[in-house]
Parts: sequence; C-alpha cells; structure tokens
Amino acid sequence: MASSSRGAGKSLVRATLEIHQPPPSGSRTPGALMKSFNFDFNPAQLTIGRRADWKSSYAPVERDGPLPEFLGAHPRQMSVEIFLDSSDEPTANSVLKKVESLLTCCEVTAQSIANKRPSPPWVVFEWGSFSTARFTAYVASADASYTLFGTSGMPIRATCRLQLQEIPTKTPGQNPTSGALTAQRVHRVVAGDSLQALAWREYGDASAWRAIADANGIDDPNRLPAGTELVLPAAEEVRH
Repeated sequence: MASSSRGAGKSLVRATLEIHQPPPSGSRTPGALMKSFNFDFNPAQLTIGRRADWKSSYAPVERDGPLPEFLGAHPRQMSVEIFLDSSDEPTANSVLKKVESLLTCCEVTAQSIANKRPSPPWVVFEWGSFSTARFTAYVASADASYTLFGTSGMPIRATCRLQLQEIPTKTPGQNPTSGALTAQRVHRVVAGDSLQALAWREYGDASAWRAIADANGIDDPNRLPAGTELVLPAAEEVRH
C-alpha cells in the first residue's frame, strides 16, 4: 500500500484527482467536471498493477505441458494514499470536507439517476508528466483513517486510501486526413465560445455540438460560463 508524507507534498507540481460526472450515454469519455481535488501533499509512492489471463489445458502425453492460450488483459489498478492535515488550523473542518468528497466517489450521482444511467463519478488521476499514472477510472474503494483531532473533536489529520480501477478506452483510431492518432482533450471556455463554434473548429462540422453537449451533460447549449472545462470527445467517437 502506498504512503504519503509532508516532504513529498512540497513539489511544485501537485497531484490532482479530477472528479467527473459519468457519461450520459454509452461513451467512454468522462462527463462534466464536478470537482478538482488538489493534493495537499504529493504521494510518496503509487502502486500500479495489471494482470493478464492465460489458459492451459494439461495433457498427460505432453511432458513439459501445452502452450498456454492468452485470454485477455485486465484494466490497470492503482492504489494511492492521500495525506490531509489542517493541524495549523485546529478549528477548521477542511479535513472532514475533503474526506467526505472522496467518499462520495462511491455514491451514485443525482445527474446519472436523471439520465437513467445510475453510476458513481468517474475520476482521472494526474500528476505532472507521470503519464503512466494518468487514466480514467472509478473508485473501487475509499477508506479514511482519522489520526488527529482538535479539542472540539473535529478531525484535523487523516489518511485516505483509494483503490482506482481503470475504465478501458477504445484503441485510438486514425484521422483519415492526417493519419494522426486522435484523442479526447479538455477545453476551457472563454468569452464568445459556443458549442457550434467549438464543433466546427475541432471536427469541421458545426452539427457535432451535440456530441460535446452529451459528453459534458449540458442541457442548455446557450449557457457556457467562461472558465468551464469541457471534455472534447475524440474525432472517431463523434463520427460514431
């Protein structure tokens, strides 16, 4: 299991856990950003694992055993511990609020119920240029240990343990015009942006704005507050 420390948190690049709405359809692209959880102290260690299934049919006539058959690979898993500390403000409830926001990653969101696709949030862990550890996942388990309390009983220090299970994405396709691999990305809305303009700029088709709206759970395309982060689906997802 991973562990955290104060020293690990002094890096200039902080790890983040983005908490998204689940997609409103069968898309594998996360929905609208609900919360960006910034680590107070970077993890001192991450545990990332993956396994594959093989099948062997033993036969008594083969002394060394038969050639195993590959059945498939499982998604990646990651274990991470998050250290929270507000001991310099013993009356604050920031630790409690942060723990509660992590625990809600295992609860069904109201928007997914309204979309008739009940699901807890999807999350994306990211830490600078450590691309191996960045993948879309769901929180398989979340546990918190409160280790220090203020005089009023308010928790002021805690360690949260998250188990993330990757949500596999489709193998990237190729853009027929450029031959380049396509992938989803995030766009921050600025004044004057519209879904139609973004769709034209990204995909060459203004009518593709519906794909952007679906990926971000947008009901009213005319309301795009500046600063909103939009997930732009990959071009092959829009074509499908």
